[in-house]
Amino acid sequence: MNVLSKADIALVIPNLEEQGYIHDKYMNELVNGIISPVTRARLLAVVDRLKQQHRIDGLALGDTELPLILGDLTDRRIPFLDTARIHVQAVAARLWT
Repeated sequence: MNVLSKADIALVIPNLEEQGYIHDKYMNELVNGIISPVTRARLLAVVDRLKQQHRIDGLALGDTELPLILGDLTDRRIPFLDTARIHVQAVAARLWT
């Protein structure tokens, strides 16, 4: 957290109820390949709330399945960091350089 604050970056996380929902859907749907439009809508509502209430400038998707259900967020006008993709690209870059 200190690294972020030194770079003038604030970390904002979903509230406890949202965290519970995300965890439940991740473990019981997403890891089993279940992509529900209802779950996607609720996850997007969390993104919208964070954007509106905290004015977030970006979103880090720390789990491999979240980018699969959320897809392209350009309609939300918010960039997201797909951490799985970032890690794969970093590994590939090290292997081929």
